[in-house]
Amino acid sequence: MNKRALLKAILAALQDELQTYVRAAKSARAEATDPQSRAENKYDTRGLEASYLAAGQVRQVMELEAAIAAFEALPVRKFGPEEGIGLGAVVELEQDGRRAFYFVGPSSGGTEVMCGKQEVLVITLQSPLGGQLQGRKQGEQLELNFGGKQQRARVLTVI
Repeated sequence: MNKRALLKAILAALQDELQTYVRAAKSARAEATDPQSRAENKYDTRGLEASYLAAGQVRQVMELEAAIAAFEALPVRKFGPEEGIGLGAVVELEQDGRRAFYFVGPSSGGTEVMCGKQEVLVITLQSPLGGQLQGRKQGEQLELNFGGKQQRARVLTVI
C-alpha cells in the first residue's frame, strides 16, 4: 500500500469535511444574526439556539484544521517487520478470516478512505483498538477486547 497516496486520501477527506462544516457554520451564523431570529418573547429561543449551533460548528472547524495540520506534519516512514505499531503505521489485521486495514493517525479516528481498492480506517492510539495494537509486531496473535467481548486477531503486516 502506498502510504503517501493514503495520506493524500485522508487529507482530501478531512478537507471535504472541513468545507462542509465551514458552510454550515456560516449558515448558522447568518441565522443567529438575522433580524428575524430575534426573540419575540422570553420563550422564543431560535436565535440563541442558532448561535449555540454556530459556536459548535466553529469548534468543529478548528478541530479539523488542527487535524489537517497534524496529518500534514506526520512524517511518512516505513515500519520494519520487528518494529512495533505506532503513530503513522498502516496495519493489516486478520479477524475471523476477514482482513482489515487501519492507519494509526494523530487524530480523526473513524475517518474511512479508499486507497486503491482497499478501504482503510483511521484509528488513534487513544482509541480502544489503537491502544490494544500499540507496540504489537507483524505476525503477532492477540486477543482484542471489543465491548467486553474477546476476539482473536493476527497482525499480518505493519508498514
